[in-house]
This record gives sequence, C-alpha cells and structure tokens, in this order.
Amino acid sequence: MKNIVSWLCVLLLLCIAGCTAYEPEPKPLPVPSNVDALPSVEEWMQSREYSAPSRESIILGFSQLGTESAWRMANTTSIQDAAKESGITLILKNAEQSQKKQFEAVRSFIKQKVDVIAIAPVVESGWNDILQEAKQAGIPVIIVDRSVDVKDTSLFVTTIGSNFYEEGVKAGKYIQDRLRNVPGTIRIAELQGTSGSTPSIQRGEGFRSVLGSKGNILFSQSAPADFTEDKGRQVMNGFLQVSEKERPQVLFAHNDEMAFGAIRAIQEAGLKPGEDIVIVSVDGSRKALGILANGQINAVVECNPLLGPQLMQATKEIIAGRTLPKRMVPREDIFTKESAKREMNNRKF
Repeated sequence: MKNIVSWLCVLLLLCIAGCTAYEPEPKPLPVPSNVDALPSVEEWMQSREYSAPSRESIILGFSQLGTESAWRMANTTSIQDAAKESGITLILKNAEQSQKKQFEAVRSFIKQKVDVIAIAPVVESGWNDILQEAKQAGIPVIIVDRSVDVKDTSLFVTTIGSNFYEEGVKAGKYIQDRLRNVPGTIRIAELQGTSGSTPSIQRGEGFRSVLGSKGNILFSQSAPADFTEDKGRQVMNGFLQVSEKERPQVLFAHNDEMAFGAIRAIQEAGLKPGEDIVIVSVDGSRKALGILANGQINAVVECNPLLGPQLMQATKEIIAGRTLPKRMVPREDIFTKESAKREMNNRKF
C-alpha cells in the first residue's frame, strides 16, 4: 500500500510539472493602425509602415505618358527603383504621348486585376469614363506628376506631384526682379508644353499671375513645343523671324528640353542666349544647371521627378486601408548661376 501511494504522488508531480512547462504565454494585443494622414510628406516617408517589408507582393499598374525628356526618364527610373526596393510588383506601360494608349493600359490593368493603378496623364481632360471603369472594378487610382480634370474627385485617391502654378509664379517673380529697372516695353516669348497638359496650363497661369498686369510687359509670342528639344528649336526659330524691334527680350520655356532647343535657335540667329535674350526654364536637370552655370540660361525652376518612393508609400497606405491627403507636393527650389554651380553635381538626372 505504501508503494502504491508513493507512485501516485510521483505521477501527480509529473502532471503538474508538465502542465506548467507547456502552458503557452499570452499573445500581445495587436496595435491599432493609425488611419489619419500624416501632416507632411517627409514625416509620412519616415513612418514605420514605409520601411516594413510587404508580406505579400502588391501589384501596381503604372501608365507612364512617355519618354519625351530627361525629366520623364528620371521619373520612370525612380518609380522602377522604388518598386524594387519596396517589394512591389510593377507593371509599367509607356503611352508614348497618347491618351488612347493610356486608356488601353488602364483597361489591361483592370483585366489583370492589379491592386492599384497609377497614371501620369498626357492631358487633363477626358478621364471620367476610364476612371469610372477602374472604380467599378474596385481598383484605387493614384494620379502621378500631372492632374486630371474630373467633377467626381472620388475617382482617384490622391495626386502626387509638383505645384506647377507655383513654378510659374517663381519664374515670373525672377523676371520681375531681374528686369525691374529696364525702361520701356519688355517683350516675352513663351514655349509652352503639350497643349492641354497640366504643367503647360498651370505654369503659364502662374507666370502670368505675376507679370500679366504689368503695363510694360507684353506677351508677344506663345506657342506649344511639346516639351521636346527639336520642337523648342523649331518654334523659337519662328519667334525670331521678326525685326529687331519686335524680338523678345525674355523667353519662358516650360521645361529644360525646350530651352535647349531654343538656345540652339538663338545661337543660329547670331544672338547670345542669356544676354540678348533672358531665359528661364523649368525642371532642373544636371545638363540645365550646367548651362545655367555657364550663363546661357539665367534661372531654372526646380520640378522634382523623383516621385517613386512617394508613389510606393501611397500604394502601401492604400492597401493597408489608410486615408491619404488628396494632394502631396515635394519640396522644390529655383536655381540661379551661383546656386547651380553648387548643386549640379548632386543632381540625379
């Protein structure tokens, strides 16, 4: 009997020890997600969610409008690199400046059932129907670089890109300050971008908001040059087919590439760019800053193409169900000859 009692005690102790050894620890409660938009792009980019690896690959379909400039190619490279770093699967289609091809790309993304669609639109108008198709398919849309003109802004989640109107304002203020003591009428020529595109419309509006009411300012010539160097040279050559009294003293080029073409046309006419004609352009490529440092351009307004990290962050936030601000704008500057010499070697495009 004594032996039986001893064995029962041993078994009881083993059961107690076993239960204690294998009792699981309580799991911590999940931390609730913050659904509020961060107050700035910089803080937002530093969030833990941005650096955290994705457990499942997100598929992003991106319709890029073309390859018309160094800015555009830098923009594409930034998006490709950021997608790779973020673990996001990127399906990229080049529209070659065709809105019709952009519509075809969006429909292909819908057919492939991507998670998010991003569009850098060729022009502002004509997007209602195709964005409705994306909405009906339950696929959120991000607008990149440019804007779309739609009555129902719920058709897209957010727009990531520069403030083109403010870029025009910066260019106008530079001209206003530089020529404030010049007597008589000041004739301004303008090389616009693609007709109907957001940067062409808004840069022109911002520029005129500063100079349009000045009694001594005359916008003597203005025409689209499609953001390309060859067209910039062609249109500027036409601008110069006037008498010396009618020749423009200022050129506002809506991007660097058109300014490069205009410089060639000015030189071919026997004139000195940056001296006989004051030139202001927009973008801020390394090549533009080098020409600015040499004095053939007088000022360059920065337009930042490196939007890839912001686009990938926005994509992740959307998939996580968080709310984004309706518009996000990167920080930008204006360069003159002195600052161009310091900055040109730091440019990534």
